[in-house]
Order: sequence, then structure tokens, then C-alpha cells
Amino acid sequence: MTTSEVFDAAVHPYVREMAMIHRVFRREARLLGELVQDVRAGDVGRARVLAEHWRQYAVGLHAHHTGEDEVLWPAVLPYLDLDAEQVLAMEAQHRELDGGIGEVQVLMDRWRERALAEDRDELAEALRRHHRQLCAHLDEEEREVMPLVALHVGEERWRAVGERGLAETPKERLMIALGAILEDTSPEERREFLARLPVPARVVWRLLGQRQYRRETVRIRGRRAGG
Repeated sequence: MTTSEVFDAAVHPYVREMAMIHRVFRREARLLGELVQDVRAGDVGRARVLAEHWRQYAVGLHAHHTGEDEVLWPAVLPYLDLDAEQVLAMEAQHRELDGGIGEVQVLMDRWRERALAEDRDELAEALRRHHRQLCAHLDEEEREVMPLVALHVGEERWRAVGERGLAETPKERLMIALGAILEDTSPEERREFLARLPVPARVVWRLLGQRQYRRETVRIRGRRAGG
């Protein structure tokens, strides 16, 4: 059975969960380019809001990729032969993405100081390049590597990946991270994901977290929030 057949046939919880997390990065990378392009020349306040959002995004993406490189891929590689090349390609792509993120960061730091139109346009183009590169990487990972994870990674190791990501998320950002994951989920995905959370986390999400995430999206996206 090929990896693509495994992916198509198995509605595996690890594959679904990874796809949900990848949706967050795809969406936020796309929106960052669009939101930066919309900023009026000289609007330093708005530039600094988006620069901070980019920082949070970049930190989250780096933590996600580091968790894969240090925890997830080592659990898969001992079981692979020729397929190991696909996993090693993911590590190489992570390094390439780091280069693009570094380029964006330089441009972001320059733009946030004076919000010049020419700096904005150069930054927006770099963000669009990053989005294209990221989507190509995530597409390949979901197509070629996640079926291998579904075959060879046990629940304990998968839980360790999640716990690592949770530990690296500041406590005040936990509901923001949860809202980001749930935003584009189907009703079934939402029910399954929330069901795996501890009861106190579900209560906090219902009572406080949803409003917190809504305020955050309005602050970052403005008129685009909810659209």
C-alpha cells in the first residue's frame, strides 16, 4: 500500500489534527501579506500591530517545525528505508523556510519604524513569497509524510509533540492559539478537537476564550475579521 493510499483510506486522528494546525499557518501567512499591503503610508501604529502579529506567527511556526524535527521525525525514521528521503526533505525545507522568514523579518523591522509605502510593498511581496513557499511545503508534508506518521507513530509520541507545543505557548496566548485552530474547522473537527481537551479548558474556552479570540482577530484584521 502506498503512502497516498494510506492517506486517502485512513481518517487518522494525527493526520486530521496536523491538517488543522497547518490551516492556521496557511491562513495567517496569506492574511499577513494582504493586511500589510492594505496599510496606509505613514501609519506606524498599524505597522507595529502587524509586526507584533508577524512575530507571534514566526515564533509559532518555528516551534512547530522544531517539534517535528526533534520529536516527530526521529520517531518515524527508524521504520523507513527509501521513504526516509521524504522525511529528510522536510527538514531541508524547514531550513529553507527559515531563510525566507529571516528575509521577511529584516523588511518588517524596517517598515515598522516609518511605514513607508516602498518598504510596505517590498515587505508584502516577501510575505507573498513566504506564503507560497510555506503552502508548497505543507502540501508535500501532508501528502507524503503524514501517512508515514499515521503508520509508525504511537499515541504517546504524538501526545509528546502536542505537549511540547503547549509548553512553548505563553499562558495568556493559549485561548488565542485554540481559537486559531478552531476558526476554519468543520463542526465535526471542532467537536472532536474540543472533546480531547480537559474539561477546565473547554469551560474557559466557552466562557472567556471565544470572546478573547474575537477581540484579537478584530485587532489584527480590522474590517477583515470574520470575513
